[in-house]
Amino acid sequence: MTTRRRLTIERSYRAGLEEVWALWTTKGGIESWWGPEGFSVTVRDLDLRPGGALAYLMTATAPEQVAFMKQVGMPLSTEAKVSYTAVEPPRRLAYTTLTDFVPGVAPYDVETVVELEAAGGEVRMVLTFDAMHDDVWTERARAGHEGQLTKLEALLAGR
Repeated sequence: MTTRRRLTIERSYRAGLEEVWALWTTKGGIESWWGPEGFSVTVRDLDLRPGGALAYLMTATAPEQVAFMKQVGMPLSTEAKVSYTAVEPPRRLAYTTLTDFVPGVAPYDVETVVELEAAGGEVRMVLTFDAMHDDVWTERARAGHEGQLTKLEALLAGR
């Protein structure tokens, strides 16, 4: 088995630690910002504990994303499942996501770790995740994470 490289994104938010944790770990929080720009998320099930899972439906809603999904032969809505491997409130969340939506690629897991730390009125977040099966999809994953973290930042700034 080959170990995939890992990517890291760091952000700081003017928010409280508990508030950011809740946005990562509650149905309402997740639905308010999760997913890449141009997609909406509906949480179907949330069992926040090691061994528990998050099941959600991600739907392309923006015209560019709808066109992309059609162009690559993917459905506009995709069921997704996250399996939690660590839940350490309010500082660390680790999970695997089953990547079973790429046409012609056998399903595989992507590991993600979210670490939160309060520092001077801000929350520092470090997001670390596995590279995907190739550079094109790894870049799409990185761009997706960047986009969703921008949504999180806008949500926190607008409260």
